[in-house]
Amino acid sequence: MDVEKLKKLAGSVRMGGKGTMRRKHKAAHKTTSNDDKRLESTVKRLGVQPIPGVEEVNIFIDDGNVIHYGNPAVKASIAANTYVVSGNSVTKKLTDLLPGIINQLGPEHLNNLKKLAGGYQDEDVPNVESFETAD
Repeated sequence: MDVEKLKKLAGSVRMGGKGTMRRKHKAAHKTTSNDDKRLESTVKRLGVQPIPGVEEVNIFIDDGNVIHYGNPAVKASIAANTYVVSGNSVTKKLTDLLPGIINQLGPEHLNNLKKLAGGYQDEDVPNVESFETAD
């Protein structure tokens, strides 16, 4: 090979001037997999067992929204009173999931639902004295 060609190739891999180290190959860091492994080991220490057959999980928030998981992976440790829900979640309004969610509502959310229904009845439904004469 030509000496000048070798010098040109050697010069392209140096980070500084003459006498400096050659650059090293930068490896891509995989921090998410490390976090996932740490989370899995912590969950495994809790002694959770998978619960099969769960089609959806809804977590109700005080502001009227619902965190909805469709077909999640659910694990539970009854002794530790710990539940692990993993999967894709979507934050939706309570009214978007009606009427299929009514049987899951607690007493505090039923009162909010009654207030919402009262607001809709006053605004959207016209007052009709007789259904026979209404257009």
